[in-house]
Amino acid sequence: MKKDKTMIGRLRASRAQRALHALPRRSESPAADAVAAPDSIRVATYNIHKGVLREYFGLKQIPRIHELRTRLHELEADLIFLQEVQGRHAHNERRYDQWPLDSQELFLARSPTLAHTFESVYGQNATYLHGHHGNALLSRFHIVRHEQRDISDHALEKRGLLHCVTRIGDRDVHCFVVHFGLFAGSRQRQLDAMIEWIDEEVPSNAPLIIAGDFNDWREKLSDSLCASLGMVEVFDAIKAPRRVPQRMANFVHNRWPEFGIGAEREAALRVARSVRAARTFPALVPWLRMDRIYQRGFAVEHVRVLRGPTWARLSDHSPLVADLRLR
Repeated sequence: MKKDKTMIGRLRASRAQRALHALPRRSESPAADAVAAPDSIRVATYNIHKGVLREYFGLKQIPRIHELRTRLHELEADLIFLQEVQGRHAHNERRYDQWPLDSQELFLARSPTLAHTFESVYGQNATYLHGHHGNALLSRFHIVRHEQRDISDHALEKRGLLHCVTRIGDRDVHCFVVHFGLFAGSRQRQLDAMIEWIDEEVPSNAPLIIAGDFNDWREKLSDSLCASLGMVEVFDAIKAPRRVPQRMANFVHNRWPEFGIGAEREAALRVARSVRAARTFPALVPWLRMDRIYQRGFAVEHVRVLRGPTWARLSDHSPLVADLRLR
């Protein structure tokens, strides 16, 4: 039995390595205190489901936090936007022998081999009797400052927004870690609050990354977010919309008034976007487009969503990875 478990573990590790090999290899990870900006940076976003996930078949919960840390460091990412990070969970500390005593952002920031470490910031969203959880940013660059704001729309669903400023070379890059609500109205109000915050405090020419779990499976937020802040979703940037369908959509849109179509019908007949974000949920059979990486001030070189049984056993979301080059 022990031999079988060892073989299964090696098989899972090999699957994960094959998925990671599909990402472009990087010659060297940038140092956190580097003066010169690197040629490109790798950004990842991942809802880690508090480091605990149920078995594929059954109700037993299995801690995945140690394997999560291994896989995150294998990504060779420079900025990792994390959602559902467990700051503390007293029940799990007693229930699982190897449950980390540190909060998860500190545990995940330290490599198992100590070859690389991240700076980390945690923003607490929800608090309960036995602990709390929230968003976090792991950065190989120095984090100059950070701020957490409560954007909860109602008492039953606590949500927060984490803003970090990282120094890459001689430039400040603004990073917002997002986890919006489950209800459409809440998400729209939370988006409006984020846009207002960015308009007030982030220079319009500053590099900006907004990433996380938007819960926007109906894709109602992307257009207003991109138009308001000059953002581009990384999958849209790597594969531009097809010209002919876009021209047809513009032609019809411009002539709606000639056909007597009012604003209500116009919204109902709006043409869907030609390019859509990646499917990331549920991780075992991704169907819904929940997670996004939006950027401003970068050239997008490569994007990928990491799927497969190996990643599906770690969280109910699939991680997104993007290689970006500062302009």
